[in-house]
Amino acid sequence: MTRNPKAPSQLVQEVALLLERVRTERPLVHNITNWVVTSIVANVTLAIGASPVMAHAHEEVADMARLARALALNIGTLTPYTVESMILAGKAANAAGIPVILDPVGYGATPLRVGATRRILDTVKVDILRGNLAEMAGIAGMTSDIKGVDSVGAEAPGQSVALSVAKDLKLVAVVTGPTDYISDGDRLLCVENGHPLLTRVTGTGCAATAIIGAFAAVERDYVIAAASALACYGIAAEIAADHSDGPGTFAAAFMDGLHNLRPEDVAERARLSVTRV
Repeated sequence: MTRNPKAPSQLVQEVALLLERVRTERPLVHNITNWVVTSIVANVTLAIGASPVMAHAHEEVADMARLARALALNIGTLTPYTVESMILAGKAANAAGIPVILDPVGYGATPLRVGATRRILDTVKVDILRGNLAEMAGIAGMTSDIKGVDSVGAEAPGQSVALSVAKDLKLVAVVTGPTDYISDGDRLLCVENGHPLLTRVTGTGCAATAIIGAFAAVERDYVIAAASALACYGIAAEIAADHSDGPGTFAAAFMDGLHNLRPEDVAERARLSVTRV
């Protein structure tokens, strides 16, 4: 692996530019997501500057996907009905040429989640797959440990898992955690922004998937789009933590942090690196 010495400053500039593009273009992101956190996902999407729609009825998901500029799928509250909704929407998104982002929540916890994820991946062209270390390691066929829908650990580090999934499935793999790893099998980007309080508020992982969708809607290099989304997300969390006493105040401050995030904040705080494999 070789590190690109020009990457950090160049990447930081791209992150700031993409943040402004999201706010200027306000792309519509179609979410078929976790029912527990639907309002959180919608509000976070609005806070960053994009526009959410939360449609899952079979009768309209294909039409809605064709109107949107990105489709974010999340199997957090999984039912056979929602799987069919995701496949209908995914096929419409593929036909329209808009990016599809899949969040395989709890992959490996139950046969239903494994089967649903595999079916979606086999039926729909997924452009970006985002999960925690245990979920993504399981998809890669590696040993992992998951508790409910939370990652406990895996035998391989995040960077290896991201590279493996990206190469095997021919998509952009995003492994989120204390450090986020993004890979297309050729490049490996690392984002070190974030704060532990993100893990104490439900829905922040699901919302990160929607934010990746917003950035992918305005940037077709999905490695750069995902890294930019996660950098902005993590920086907003760091700013929020500076003004919080715990998860409750953090949740409100985080929403404000996303809304008020400035290019100057990105320039000052972004911690990214890129390696070419």
